[in-house]
Amino acid sequence: MNIQETKLKGCFILEPRKFEDERGYFFESFNEKTFNDLTQTNTHFVQDNQSYSKRGVIRGLHAQAGSHAQAKLVRVLKGEVIDVAVDARPDSSTFGQHVAVNLSAENNRQLFVPRGFLHGFSVLSEEAVFFYKCDNFYNKESEQGILYNSPELNIDWGIEAGAEIVSEKDIILPTFNELFKVQL
Repeated sequence: MNIQETKLKGCFILEPRKFEDERGYFFESFNEKTFNDLTQTNTHFVQDNQSYSKRGVIRGLHAQAGSHAQAKLVRVLKGEVIDVAVDARPDSSTFGQHVAVNLSAENNRQLFVPRGFLHGFSVLSEEAVFFYKCDNFYNKESEQGILYNSPELNIDWGIEAGAEIVSEKDIILPTFNELFKVQL
């Protein structure tokens, strides 16, 4: 497995080693020991989630707060997305910065999003099946999020203006500066 730390400390892009022949392909998508050795973490995933979305959908930016914070390992089973992680750790030197990574069923990339980050993705293909592992259980009361197009973050979601499909719940979220009471 190839691993690369992004500009955000603790946030990694993982690319599995793929074996192909005339029958098709095989790759190990996750191995806890290998993952923890490569990321130098002690992450234990307890919940898997999957979503289906159409072209133009933007989901996020979401996080679980406090003791219910979640690290996530995300990947695409079908289609293509732009996956975004935002450092929301106030004591971090990269607080308020983000990375955007193209994930697809073809490139098999995964993104590890550590606790303390906001996370979201946009769908570039006609449809996408998105899969993620979480290291903590979901808790509705701990939900938090920010508006996907918070102007201070300047995230390029790869979706044409006016073609975004965003849930009613996500469209009323505060901006990054409103949630964190800061100016970036």
